[in-house]
Amino acid sequence: MERKLPVGIQGFEKLRTDNFLYVDKTKYIYKLAHNNVPYFLSRPRRFGKSLLLSAMKAYWEGKKELFTGLEIEELEKNNEDAWAEYPVFYFDFNGENYNETSIETVLDGMLSDWEEVYGTQYNQRTLGDRFQKVLELAVEKTGRRCVVLIDEYDKPLLDTLDHKELQNHIKDVFKGFFSRLKKADESIHFIFITGVSKFHKVSIFSDLNQLRDISLDRDYAALCGLTGKEIRESFSPEIETLAKYQELTEEECFNALKMNYDGYHFHLSGEGIYNPYSVLSALFAKDFGAYWFETGTPTFLIHQIKERGFDLRKFTNNTIYTNEAALKDYTGDTLDLVPLLYQTGYLTITDYDKVKKRYTLCFPNEEVKYSFIENLMPAYVPKANAGNGLDIFTLDEYIESGKLENIKDFLTALFANITYTIKDDPFEHYFQSVIYLVFTLLGKIVQCEMHTYTGRIDCKVETSDYIYLFEFKRDDSAEAALKQIDTKDYALPFVADSRKLYKIGVSFDSESRKLIGWEVAEKN
Repeated sequence: MERKLPVGIQGFEKLRTDNFLYVDKTKYIYKLAHNNVPYFLSRPRRFGKSLLLSAMKAYWEGKKELFTGLEIEELEKNNEDAWAEYPVFYFDFNGENYNETSIETVLDGMLSDWEEVYGTQYNQRTLGDRFQKVLELAVEKTGRRCVVLIDEYDKPLLDTLDHKELQNHIKDVFKGFFSRLKKADESIHFIFITGVSKFHKVSIFSDLNQLRDISLDRDYAALCGLTGKEIRESFSPEIETLAKYQELTEEECFNALKMNYDGYHFHLSGEGIYNPYSVLSALFAKDFGAYWFETGTPTFLIHQIKERGFDLRKFTNNTIYTNEAALKDYTGDTLDLVPLLYQTGYLTITDYDKVKKRYTLCFPNEEVKYSFIENLMPAYVPKANAGNGLDIFTLDEYIESGKLENIKDFLTALFANITYTIKDDPFEHYFQSVIYLVFTLLGKIVQCEMHTYTGRIDCKVETSDYIYLFEFKRDDSAEAALKQIDTKDYALPFVADSRKLYKIGVSFDSESRKLIGWEVAEKN
C-alpha cells in the first residue's frame, strides 16, 4: 500500500489522524515550550511554519493522543504538568488577499470567535481593547495563562508591498492591536510568531522586549525544512520509487533531490536544509519539478531588481554580501533588496567571514536558480518566447548543431526585441543582464560557464561535438574581442580536445543598442 505523503497538509491533527507521514520535529517544540520567552521565527513560504504552529497548538491544548510515538512523548513522561490544556489564541493570517479584505475584518472575525468561547463581547471597544480583555477573561475562566501563536503575521504586509498607503494602514492597525501583548503580559504564558520578514513599526518587535529571534539560531536551524538524514530515514521507499520512474540508481536520485532542493542555510555553520514542499511534491509526482517556485512568482522582486539596475551576475558569482542585522530586518522602505531576497528564500547563506562578520549569499539550489532566471527573462526581453524563435531551446539546437549564423541571428534578434521602458535606461545594464540571463539558462541544458572577472573568458559553452569561447565587447570591435581570446590563451586548455572549437568575438553598440560585430575563428 502506497504511503500518504503530506503534500500541502498544514494541520497537525489531520496529518496524525489520517496517517500521513510525519518527520518528527517535536523535540524542538519541547525545548521551546520549556523556555517560555516570546519567540520569532523567519522562514520562506512553504517551509512548514504553519504545520509547526499547528503542532504547537495541539501540544498546548493537551492533545496527548496526537503525539503518541513521537519524541516529545518520551521527553514529557516524567513531567507531572505535561499535557495540561491552555487557552490558545491562534492567529492565522494565511488564506486572505489583503488588497481586497481589510485587516480589521479579519481581526474582528477572530476576536468574535474567541469572545463567544469566553463569554463576552465588547464590539464598541477598539480591536486592541477587545484582544486584551478576552485574554484576561480566558485566564479567569480556565485558571491558566494564555498561549498566543501567530502564523505568518506579515502576510498582510507582503500582500500590499506595492500599495504603501494600505500597507502603512495595516502597520498602524497592528501597532494598536499587538501592543496589547505587552500590556497583557500577566495573562500570557507563551508566545510564538512566524513570518517571512521583520517589518519595523509593527509593535510585535518594538514592544516585546524579550522577543527572541531564532531565525539564525544554530539550535533551531532544522526546525522547519528537512535535512538529508531525515529524508533518507523517512522516505526511503519513496526515493526508491522515484529512482525507478527516473531510471536512476537510488544514490543518483538522492543526489538529484539534493541538487534541486537542498542548499538552504539558516545558520552560518548549519547543515543544508531541503525545501520540504518541493521534496514531498517530487516524491508524490515521481518527477523533479520547480514545485516551490510555481506556488508563487516573486513579481514584486522581479520588478524591483530590474528597476534598480541590480547586477544580475552577483546572483551566481558569490559577490552578494550582507550582515546579520540586515538578514534579520526589513522595513519595506529600504533600497536594499538583499534581506528580502534572503528571507523569501531566493538567496541563502553560502559563506561567512568571521573577521569581517560578513555573510555571502547565493542561490540555494537548481530549482531556485533556474526558475528565478526564467522569471527574470521576460522582464528584460518581453518578446523572448518560442513563438518567434527566441526561446532557449532554439538557441540550444543551434549550438548543438554548430550553426554559427543562426546563433548570431538569435543574439541579434534578441537585442532587437528588447523593450526599453525607461528612456534613460543605460544600455550597459541591459547588455550585461541579457547576456547573463541567456547563457545562465543555457547552462541548464548544456555545460555553460559564465565568468565575470578580468582575465577570464566571458562565456564557454561545451557540447558533445563543439566548444564555443565567447568574448563580448560593448562599444568596441568584434576583432578586439577575438584578439583578446588569443592573447589571453583562452583556448589553451582545449589543445588536445578532439571537438571543434570556435572562438567568437561579439560587439554591441550602446547608441543603437544592437549587435554590430561578429567575428569567428576556429582552433588552430
